[in-house]
This record gives sequence, structure tokens and C-alpha cells, in this order.
Amino acid sequence: MKSILITGANIVNEGRISPGDVLIANGRIAKLGNNLSSERADTHIDAKGKYLFPGLIDDQVHFREPGLTHKAEIYTEAKAGVAGGTTSYMEMPNTVPQATTVELLEQKYSRAAEVSLANYSFFMGATNDNLDEILKVDFQNVCGLKIFQGSSTGNMVVDNIESLEGIFKECKALIAIHSENDHIIAENFAKYKEIYGDDIPVKFHPKIRSEEACYDASSRAVAMAKKHGTRLHILHISTARELELFTNKIPLEEKKITSEACIHHMWFAEEDYETKGTLIKWNPAVKTAADGKAILQAVIDGRIDVVATDHAPHTLEEKAQVYTKAPSGGPLNQHSLVAMLDFYHQGKINLELIAQKMSHNVAKLFRIEDRGFIREGYFADLVLVDLDSPWEVSKANVLSKCGWSPFEGHTFKSQVTHTIVSGHLAYENGTFHEERKGERLKFSGKF
Repeated sequence: MKSILITGANIVNEGRISPGDVLIANGRIAKLGNNLSSERADTHIDAKGKYLFPGLIDDQVHFREPGLTHKAEIYTEAKAGVAGGTTSYMEMPNTVPQATTVELLEQKYSRAAEVSLANYSFFMGATNDNLDEILKVDFQNVCGLKIFQGSSTGNMVVDNIESLEGIFKECKALIAIHSENDHIIAENFAKYKEIYGDDIPVKFHPKIRSEEACYDASSRAVAMAKKHGTRLHILHISTARELELFTNKIPLEEKKITSEACIHHMWFAEEDYETKGTLIKWNPAVKTAADGKAILQAVIDGRIDVVATDHAPHTLEEKAQVYTKAPSGGPLNQHSLVAMLDFYHQGKINLELIAQKMSHNVAKLFRIEDRGFIREGYFADLVLVDLDSPWEVSKANVLSKCGWSPFEGHTFKSQVTHTIVSGHLAYENGTFHEERKGERLKFSGKF
């Protein structure tokens, strides 16, 4: 593997921004210092004026392979993520077939080893009746267990209370959960369908998949986790009310109940349905501007532990259907870091906290070995950013296979220039180097 020397960077790492150089050899960070320019390396990157972050670790993506590859593939979506600074991802089980057995799960790992430019892990999926299969999983090689407590693409809802209790009691791995109460959603949906039929105005999506539906499911999951001592991670928080379920009073390493915010719930608000329509139809729904503001504040103050994307492509043809047929989800991983950097430019968050919420804390929460920090001996997962390099999102520069983005027409203020994955320069100023693939993540690390 080629060695790389990065000089003159502003290194954003572990609560500090400091000037420095980084020498990379054999896939790892060999040296950190201020005077490494004399070191010999195969590749030299002059990072003067730029900012070096630990590579993003996205704990929630849907890459649609196998079975839904007309929307996306591991190859295309990992590549889009790398262009946006994501060096590692954790992918969800609602594919076709669903990853609910060890055999099907390992098939996804085998495919990623062949085609993924980024490092990877895949969640095992839970059903009402696969506890025996869950207990066979080696969770030092698998990021966690995913439970859908609310319906979404793939219809994997675990709605049997005895099944949930059994999983929470027996599974010792991290459980990541989609928390929405399907019964409340069904009641709300029936009211609007009676009025509008299938063509329900999308602006009512947050009324159908309501605050009540989210809070009810999240609060029940938290209560069950406390009862059984479960490691519970609640995904894509979308309401201010849910924030009362989480604490910032103890260190992340000691938390058993954690939470995630996604870019779209902080960026968009219900007013945007007027112009974006089903392009911003997600589950859970984008809700009020006040909810988004509260979620960002919880990211800052520590009640929310990590920031991710819920990257979930669908085709434009699918999204153009009437409300009842248009699927929820959209592509986001190419633009997650630059979106957060726009919040930085707006004075809402600092660079150190972005690194913490998108890299450090994800590594800590999932106990990922030797990643998520810029430290000697750690894997060289790095992203270099020019903070003052505006660019407009258009269909021509969207890399997700679905070919569109909810950010189209927006001009981001910052741009990713280089992404290094496990010591390999995978992306450089618009050019990909694909001769090496990413690596399978390992878990139960120490920090």
C-alpha cells in the first residue's frame, strides 16, 4: 500500500483544531507532528489552508442491495459517500431478501468486500420470530441489531410485544430502533384517506406520522431498555418532545440509551413540503422548524449523541407517485458533511463538534476498533475539506444511482477535496481511485 504525507493541515480532532502533518503507512497513521515535511512518501498532499477531519462514520444507510438495485447499489452509494467524506458506513437489513439470517447477512458482507470503496458493516434484522437466529450472530463482526418498530420500506415491523421483550432481554448487542407507533399512524392515515383518497397532500405527512406516534414508540422502547439493561440506540429523532428521553449528564461511554439525529430533520421543515413535495417525504416525517431547531440544540448539548443520514434512495419515478404510493426516503450521504459545515458557517455549530458527532462518538457508541479519531496507530480514515469553496448541487454532480438530491439548487459553502479510506487515497478533487476497497469494521474497541 502506498504511503501518504499530508502537510500543513488544520487538524480537527478530539476537541481541538491544531496545525500539523500526518504520515500514513500500511493503512494506518504512522506519525502526527508539525515538522514531517522531510518524511518520504509515495504521495504528498499539500493541505495548507484546508481542514482535516476524521472520516465520517454513517451509522444509518440503506444501499438497497440485494433486490432493489434499480434504486441504488453498494458500489454506487459507497462511492457517493466517499465523495462526501464518509469513510465507513453501517447498512440496514430491509433489502430483498431481508438480512434476517446469518447466511443472508454474510452475503451482504461478501458483496461489499468486492465492490465497496468505503469501510462497511451491516445490521442484522429482527423479526417477530427470528430470536434464535439473532443469537447466532458474532457481534464483534456485526455492528448491531436493527428493529423496525414502525413500518417503512421492506415491511419489517416487529409489533409483537412478547417478541420485543425477548429480543431486549436476550440480545447483548446494540439494538438500533426505528421508533414510530404503527397503530397511531394507521388511525391518522385512515382519517386523511377518507377525505383525500390516495392523493393526500404531502404536507399532511407529519400529521399522519405524528409527534405522538414517535414519542409513544420511543418512550416505550426506552422503558423496555431500562427494564432489561439493553444497549438501545434510537435512530432519526424527529421531534422536540422525544428529547426528554435522553440525557447529557453522563459520559457517552457510560450511556446505555443513546440517540441519533439525521441531517434532513435539522435542515428541512414542514414549510418545505410546498416546494419539495415527496422529495422530502421520510419516515419519521420532517416536522416543524421548532423541532429541527431543538434537535440541533440537542446535538450541541449532548442529549443526541451522533449525526447520520438515513441515506435511502428511491427513483424519481417512484417519488413522483401520489402520496400513498410514493416511498419515503432520499439520498443524503454525499452532502452530509457539507450540510453540517453550512451550519458551521451560519454560526450554529463548531468544527470540533461536527467531528465529534459524525466520527468520534459513532466510534465510541458502536465500540469500533481503531477508527473515528486522528491518532497514531489508528486506521487512516480521513477527509480533507476546503471551507471556502462554494458549489451548487445539480443532477450533473449527484453520484447516487437514483440521480437526484433534495439539495438540488442549493450552493454549499464548503467542499470535500480528498478522502482517505483505510490508508488508501480513494477520492481526490473529483477523481476516484478504486484499486483498493474498504475493510470490514471490527467492534468492541477501547477508547
